[in-house]
Amino acid sequence: MSDDVETDTDKPSRRPLTIRRSETGAVKQSFSHGRSKTVVVETKRRRILTPKTDAEKKAESAPKKEAPAKKAAPAKTDDRAAKAKAAAAKAAADKRKGSVLRTLSEDEKQARAGALAAARREQQARAKREAEERAEREAREAEERAKLEEERKRAAEEEAKRAREAEERRKAEEAARKALEEEERERKKRNAAKSDARSKGREAEKDRKPDPSEAANPLAQLGGRLKSKRQNVGDDRRDPTKSKDATRRRSGKLTIANALDDEERQRSLASVKRAREREKQARQKRGGDSNRVVREVTIPETITVQELASRMSMRAVDLVRELMKQDQMVTANEILDADTAQLIAEDLGHTVKRVAESDVEEGLGGEPDAEDDLRPRPPVVTIMGHVDHGKTSLLDALRQTDVVAGEAGGITQHIGAYQITLAEDRKITFLDTPGHAAFTQMRARGAEVTDIIILVVAADDSIMPQTEEAISHAKAAGVPIIVAINKVDKPDADPNKVRTDLLQHEIQVEGMGGDVQDVEVSALKKMNLDALQDAILLQAELLELKANPSRAAEGAVVEARLDKGRGAVTTLLVQRGTLKRGDILVVGSEWGKVRAMSDDQGRKVEAAVPALPVEILGLNGVPEPGDTFHVVESEARAREIAEFRSRQRREKAAAKSAGTSLEQMMAQLQDSEIKELPVVIKGDVQGSVEALVGSLNKLNNDEVRVKVLHTGVGGISESDVILAAASNAPVFGFNVRANKQARDEAERSNVEIRYYSVIYNLIDDIKAALSGMLEPELRETFLGNAEILEVFSISKHGKVAGCRITEGTVRRGAKVRLIRDNVVIHEGELSQLKRFKDDVQEVPVGQECGMSFANYEDMRPGDVIECFAVEKITRTL
Repeated sequence: MSDDVETDTDKPSRRPLTIRRSETGAVKQSFSHGRSKTVVVETKRRRILTPKTDAEKKAESAPKKEAPAKKAAPAKTDDRAAKAKAAAAKAAADKRKGSVLRTLSEDEKQARAGALAAARREQQARAKREAEERAEREAREAEERAKLEEERKRAAEEEAKRAREAEERRKAEEAARKALEEEERERKKRNAAKSDARSKGREAEKDRKPDPSEAANPLAQLGGRLKSKRQNVGDDRRDPTKSKDATRRRSGKLTIANALDDEERQRSLASVKRAREREKQARQKRGGDSNRVVREVTIPETITVQELASRMSMRAVDLVRELMKQDQMVTANEILDADTAQLIAEDLGHTVKRVAESDVEEGLGGEPDAEDDLRPRPPVVTIMGHVDHGKTSLLDALRQTDVVAGEAGGITQHIGAYQITLAEDRKITFLDTPGHAAFTQMRARGAEVTDIIILVVAADDSIMPQTEEAISHAKAAGVPIIVAINKVDKPDADPNKVRTDLLQHEIQVEGMGGDVQDVEVSALKKMNLDALQDAILLQAELLELKANPSRAAEGAVVEARLDKGRGAVTTLLVQRGTLKRGDILVVGSEWGKVRAMSDDQGRKVEAAVPALPVEILGLNGVPEPGDTFHVVESEARAREIAEFRSRQRREKAAAKSAGTSLEQMMAQLQDSEIKELPVVIKGDVQGSVEALVGSLNKLNNDEVRVKVLHTGVGGISESDVILAAASNAPVFGFNVRANKQARDEAERSNVEIRYYSVIYNLIDDIKAALSGMLEPELRETFLGNAEILEVFSISKHGKVAGCRITEGTVRRGAKVRLIRDNVVIHEGELSQLKRFKDDVQEVPVGQECGMSFANYEDMRPGDVIECFAVEKITRTL
């Protein structure tokens, strides 16, 4: 069945009679077997009812009154009245269309306003959603663009790689083709030579006369004829000129190569490659295993595929191929563990020697020295004592120099090494250590590398804290002590008090029946210096100091710094052996070659014997003071040892920072609550930087601490300033300065750079900064007590307590506690204090007053009000 809509003009049909306005149409319905039916469809409009106006009501009521008269009127009058009524109805309808029916009520206004607000909110929400969708769409488009850009770059790289590979293939094919052409030319030359030789042989055979023996022997004649016949047949087959000039029938399949073959065809490149591959495989089958090099392979804990192949005398590509046969997809730079490397080496027929990673340091110290090789050496003397007790001045008096004048603040802040020559060519090596409390590590290192310690004690100060520390270092190192009582020229000097105070530290001088030498000297007046030198030489003879100069040098690092233009400058003290210029040495985690060497006077030297301090250039980095150095035989061994030590240090640092235990997690939680002061420190020498970091760590407590972001030796660079700007930290330079780029970057980033030349000034400034970060201490001061007699409710002020002051004084604005039955139930601030009707600042004991609390009204008669003041006190470290 199908429906066809017909209009009014298509076919007349019966429509229902109605006075309402409607829309009609005809729908033709088609049924099966060819039947059809037309149906009239009517669409009615909904009638809209509106209130009638006064005019309409009058118009409707007017004909009703005239109804009786119209009954008697003629038909013409009825028509005229009907027309008037229709005209009035039309006029009323037109008037309704253009007029406002009525005004809106308040509820309707609010409903419309609410609808408008809801529409606005919906529009805003829709705009927000569209903005979010637009941003998300733009982000997706940007991500897709980035992916497309990355794919284009990857495609370009692959295209370049394919081009390089094609170029390499082309070059390889060109080389193979040239080799093939050269081989073909050589073959042609050989064939031509052979053909010439055969032709000459035939001519000689014709010219040769028959041998009587051959004539007598018919078998020999027959063999000769057969031989000549074979030669003729072979010559016809091999002679290129004959085969080319002679007409011959085409045999076999006709191809383009045969038809256009004007000269001999050459072998294709693929054919040559296949032949070479077959030959290579056959050679490997025949004698590949017998020609393989079998050796002992040393395998450490980890090794790369490239290194393993090198140790097995094979190419890395062949080793990778062998691993792929064992289903191990690796590259030449892949790192293998020791077990895997051992299995591979044993499968290839090698013997394996397993070594640990720490075995690289085996044999570094060398064998012990034989007694016959030992020779006397100068003593190494370290001068120790409290700050300002005259250590450097005493050394200057012995060396006849003025080192103390060059030190900032008149205090020694570096460890120095010097050697002086006495009568009869006897020498003494001196190490000068700082006496400041920050340089504890320097003094400890000086005690470890020394033979004799001179304990300098001022006669007017006697034993001081750093003097006690120096005694502890000397006892820990087991080094003999010589006491030098300095400043005996002062009026208040008391050397006997010094000797007596030393007894408290178990040091008994010879004058009191002990075995420790003591000498009264004056560095300023240069008094009794010869007696001090004699005491040193006497102690050295008792120690019988000897060393072997005929071996590789060993010793310790005294000091190290980074010099602009020269690189790492290291002060070394040779303890045994002889250090020569050009030696390769390992110093801690650094290594290098001795490029230049000078003594304490700045003179160039070619070799340094035991107990001689020298300054060398050539290390690849600044070593740590106190590290030992060893001379090795090659750069490869030095690099291997240095990398192993550097890796060990990194692993230790990573292990400290990675907290997995419960205690470490608790420590991290506590650390998160501590206020930190980030700093960047650059110093002139490594020892000073170490002393600074150690002193700053001592300032840390449970509330504040110093976080050292970076330390280094040398001038302040731009990277230091960038690091400080990222962490909002200042940069402290100790005896160094910033370059121009660093100053410009600091000005742009608003980073503060401070320069210091005296260590305790730097420490005092950081201590003051940490003190400012401390929370102030709150101290309470009791003012007075008041008892509540009655509680009044006032409309404007709430509840007011009528009180009598029982103790002390109550002040307005002070802190108060409300105590009920000896229990504190509220603590706040006193907002109002009145005496009668007047506001007063304070009320003394015995008087009555009115009190009110800020934001609290639960007061009852009998409660006690305690008034107190809180004072903030600034704390310091």
